[in-house]
Amino acid sequence: MTVIPVLDAAGRRRSPATMPGYHAGRPPRNKGLRYPADPPTVEEIIAVMRQTADDRHGFRLRALIVVLWRGGLRIQEALALGERDLDPARGSLVVRNGKGGRRREIGMDAWGWEQLRPSLAARVEMPIGPLFCVIDGPTRGRHWSSANVRVEFRRLAAQAGIRRRFAPHQLRHAHAIELARQGVALNVIQRQLGHANLGTTSIYLQGIDTEEIIATVHARRAPMMSATAGLRL
Repeated sequence: MTVIPVLDAAGRRRSPATMPGYHAGRPPRNKGLRYPADPPTVEEIIAVMRQTADDRHGFRLRALIVVLWRGGLRIQEALALGERDLDPARGSLVVRNGKGGRRREIGMDAWGWEQLRPSLAARVEMPIGPLFCVIDGPTRGRHWSSANVRVEFRRLAAQAGIRRRFAPHQLRHAHAIELARQGVALNVIQRQLGHANLGTTSIYLQGIDTEEIIATVHARRAPMMSATAGLRL
């Protein structure tokens, strides 16, 4: 019996792994794996951003890194953003369907918006759709997949010589830790990240180095007391 190969839109043979039902009944390879909170440093993130090309593909990658890092979004929240969800004047982004179906509005700093501009300018030349979309081919303008994002992130990190896991969620952890270091209140960080409770937010802050905790507490000022405290009236 002759098996007729299945071809994609470009006339290339499709891998069986892309066919519906191929993974049915197969346990995911990463099931049960838990990665530690090991967020990249500012220097490492910038090093990865410098590996992107100065074209539409590079603009899209830099913009996505910025939204994940400076806005603290989950990867699916970022990929679901539309052009109407951005308000540069207010410095805000609207997450319409976050975890648990919750809607929230978050902030992003001026530097982040500046890095986003080249991608926004390139996006207006493509069909209306998600902000981070497929750029070339028959699916141009449609949703970009998180799997492809992870592949691109690994490639850029390898080119930059980053010797640690560089994944979208690591950038979200980096965002939380940087806010905490800057003295942002825990409940504000919670709302920015879209966590249902403060316990989850606290887990994100476990990436703060122990030496930093010790140095911060050790540097506390001596207790202050009134000059008349303990004196008899």
